[in-house]
Amino acid sequence: METSEKIMSGEESLKIITGMINKTKGNIRQSSFHLLFWGWLIFACSLAEYLLGKFTSYATPWHVWYLVIPGVFVSLIYGAIKGRKAKVHTYAEMLSMWTWLGFIIAATILFILLKNNMESVPPFILLLAGFPTFVSGFILRFKPLIFGGLSMWAFSVVANFGGPDIAPLAVPVAMLTGYLIPGYILRRKVDHDSV
Repeated sequence: METSEKIMSGEESLKIITGMINKTKGNIRQSSFHLLFWGWLIFACSLAEYLLGKFTSYATPWHVWYLVIPGVFVSLIYGAIKGRKAKVHTYAEMLSMWTWLGFIIAATILFILLKNNMESVPPFILLLAGFPTFVSGFILRFKPLIFGGLSMWAFSVVANFGGPDIAPLAVPVAMLTGYLIPGYILRRKVDHDSV
């Protein structure tokens, strides 16, 4: 009788472990969505602003950044739907959520403080964005994201000191190295692990 109880407990433990692994894969997939969504949105906005400013006579190329506003709602809705489906939230998930929320609050305050000097925002926003990216890499134990955070810090220096020809390209390149490449690697890893 004790043997069957031990086997049952072992089977239950295996189910719990399998469930936790599957849940982690789902959370990682959600992380890859946000990395890819924001990576492409910011890449497109920053590159469009650069191209409009350099090759057209459009007076306010920074207006392309208004696309971020609906992007915030898309990201929040996606996160809320996925969050509701998850029955249990781990400490790591909560830490990651609050880290990114802290970034959003800091970025909002930065935009308010520099509203009359918007051209000076890129180095500071990359500096801020590097932190939650770097921390998320450690939370997920995912080195490409850690390196992504480091690259954002490096590109914040380029954005500040690169001059008028190089500095405007720091943000789109930082999105490639900080969000898009790690995001696609993360998605491929989850897809490969789920096969």
